Amino acid sequence: MPAVFLAIVLQFTPQEAKLSFDTAQRLVENFTPRDAGTAGGRIAAKWLAFSLKSLGVKNVQEDVFFADSPLGKMRFTNVVAEFKHSNTSKWTVLLSHYDTKRSIKCPGANDGASTSALLVGLSKMLSSAKGLKKNYLLIWTDAEECIYDYSANDGLQGSKRAVEHVKSRYYDVENVICLDMLGDKDLKIEIPSNGSGRLARTVIRAAKKIGEKNLVSLSPYHVIDDHVPFLKAGYEAIDLIDFSYGSAPGLNDYWHTENDVMKNISVGSLLKSGSLIAAVIEDIERQ
Repeated sequence: MPAVFLAIVLQFTPQEAKLSFDTAQRLVENFTPRDAGTAGGRIAAKWLAFSLKSLGVKNVQEDVFFADSPLGKMRFTNVVAEFKHSNTSKWTVLLSHYDTKRSIKCPGANDGASTSALLVGLSKMLSSAKGLKKNYLLIWTDAEECIYDYSANDGLQGSKRAVEHVKSRYYDVENVICLDMLGDKDLKIEIPSNGSGRLARTVIRAAKKIGEKNLVSLSPYHVIDDHVPFLKAGYEAIDLIDFSYGSAPGLNDYWHTENDVMKNISVGSLLKSGSLIAAVIEDIERQ
């Protein structure tokens, strides 16, 4: 009798998009600023962990660590959630930073809150998913933002710690997908050139599958984001980012300003982003 392969169908629902939007709104309203290494950042991390547990996510950890910074050694917190669906050693990492840019007035609705909240919505989806044969690690990183300029001890401390986390637990990480600024009302997702070509092709296939082939484009530019420490460590990693977040098409004048507020992100864009990631996961399950 020939083998029967059941198709995995994941759906990121409008309810999960609304959950994501509401989570972003609470992050902005109740946990701003949430600069890395500050009490506001620590409280935001605790609230994210609590929110995940309230959704029934069982394997949630607040990973507190100390790392060098231009201001000396500082205390940071990553939030880590495991979704182990099978006994395979194969893992995919999805990550977003939740911290805000230090020393500027920036609520970080899109830059940090939108994709941190999107991971919460994706957690709800993964918690109820059936038939998955691979495992997923979701990480909310601290200290993605640099204090002055990106350097060995300034910025990306959370994702550097995330690399240590997966190595210490001997995860066989096949894919790393960084999500950033994906709640923009005028959503246009770019894939920076410093990333895995295989994963770029996977994302483009997924966009076509959900009927949004024009949603994603390849960028000729390198972007410093939380995928970079994974690339340097030898993992296949990619960044998905909307770097045209502004008052007119092609501008990025809301980024790192007081205009990065909730009125400039939307449930509809979070639904598109979540649906894209769901389709990416379906593709990964078939690989």
